[in-house]
Amino acid sequence: MIFQPVPLERAEGAILAHGVSVAGGRIAKGTILSAGDVARLADAGLTEVAAAVLDAGDLTEDAAAELLATALHGPGLRLSPAATGRVNLHATENGLFRADRDLIDRFNRIDPAITLACLNDRTDVSAGAMVATVKIIPLAVPGAAVERARAVLAEGEAIVVKAYRPFAVTLIQTELPVLKSSVLDKTADLLRRRLGASGSRLVAEHRVPHRADAVAGAIGAALRGPDTGLPRLVVLFGASAVVDAGDVLPQAMRLSGGRVEQVGLPVDPGNLLVLGYHGAVPLVGAPGCARSPKENGFDWVLQRLLAGEQPVAHDLSGLGVGGLLMEIPTRPQPRERLVRPGAPLVIGGLLLAAGRASRMGEAGHKLLAEFDGLPLVRRVASRALSALGGPVVAVTGHRSAEIREALAGLPVVLADNPDHASGMASSIRAGLCAPALADVAGVMVLLADMPGLTQEDLSRLCTAFRSAEGGAIVRAVSGGKRGNPVILPRATFDALMRLEGDVGARHVIETCGLPIVDVELGVAAQLDVDTPDAVAAAGGVLRG
Repeated sequence: MIFQPVPLERAEGAILAHGVSVAGGRIAKGTILSAGDVARLADAGLTEVAAAVLDAGDLTEDAAAELLATALHGPGLRLSPAATGRVNLHATENGLFRADRDLIDRFNRIDPAITLACLNDRTDVSAGAMVATVKIIPLAVPGAAVERARAVLAEGEAIVVKAYRPFAVTLIQTELPVLKSSVLDKTADLLRRRLGASGSRLVAEHRVPHRADAVAGAIGAALRGPDTGLPRLVVLFGASAVVDAGDVLPQAMRLSGGRVEQVGLPVDPGNLLVLGYHGAVPLVGAPGCARSPKENGFDWVLQRLLAGEQPVAHDLSGLGVGGLLMEIPTRPQPRERLVRPGAPLVIGGLLLAAGRASRMGEAGHKLLAEFDGLPLVRRVASRALSALGGPVVAVTGHRSAEIREALAGLPVVLADNPDHASGMASSIRAGLCAPALADVAGVMVLLADMPGLTQEDLSRLCTAFRSAEGGAIVRAVSGGKRGNPVILPRATFDALMRLEGDVGARHVIETCGLPIVDVELGVAAQLDVDTPDAVAAAGGVLRG
């Protein structure tokens, strides 16, 4: 294929190399010009066009993409029509997406003009989800290269969606005095939700003492249960974590007549999973983190089983690369101790002072309004420095130079947020990126427009956080209604860094699973100054 000017009288059937604007619209790049297209180009005053001229044996981008996608087409996949050299492949049912990395890599090395991109191997997908795309980069490619790529695909299944199939699932939970029945109820509900995509049913639940013989008896009962016509699956949750291959759950599998395939999983969270089989029936000892809805190693193993796979020790031991997942704050042994033995618990401050304060109109910047002779932003920063004792990061944005001048001389760390117009989330992310907060056990998120907060108020919040040993969210309330500021433990930082838009930390607070300690501060917890009247009512004087 070469690009060259083509006289308009010979342009019919040529491939347009560059888009051209004409009366009533535009003729797009890659269009195979029709007689009508040529007439429109002539009406636009053109006498020639830049066109792609095919060599013998070349295929147009759409023809090549369609040939290759058809060679990929297999179980659980649907093809989109070819357009602009692209064919997308979608899952037709809920299932486990499988990708053969070796075949796909070899395919992509045939010719840089021919590409295939897809999801990671063993990704959980829903019906309708896009799982792969074939894209031809230029307007045409040599047919010989397409045939070589098709030959690679003919060697195996490069991609496939293995549909989930329904199982009859029995849940066995062990009991100890320290474990509340409400936890067991929630575990059962969560397991039902995890099974939903496959159409599997939780057909029975047994709650037994935390002893190997009791669990083995429950496994036996599960295997002897009524025949539903579905394959069986047994899931076990222990009241105490598995510590070795002789612990209650693996020992119970053996006592029931089954075998233990693997104790331990190189996926974190999810290390403490046990997998066994009783004949063809999988026995899964779930780790404690599977009581959380967040993705963990239990999900990975369950999805394989529901897709009809029967993983063995070799498969499980190969999950380490990519196996470091998001931390689950509520699991008993988090990755990081929030407080090192003997070390003080350091609380940092995140002072949000980047917003436009649009409700102030032309009256002036509320953070520069003076309260008892001090700019409001300086007043709040000073009280935070005195109460926290740790580093305080002030995030600036709108009228940044003036805010920084108002803070001059205070030992605060300044962090500029050039994206402040997008909302509060970007300011939270900008502040948490500051190296000064790298080692804190938690951070107090402060709005800089709250004049009623005193040093004593902030100190009370810090005391509550230290009393919880850094393992709880501490929130200011007014008459029982949530307010500000809030102290967020380090375990929430990953979730905070993923916030987008004009949102604060409320979603993280309500979904992270950490306990929440409310501290009553009275009206100060809800008093902010968003309008000139509010500034005046709070005792402030606008200066500009």
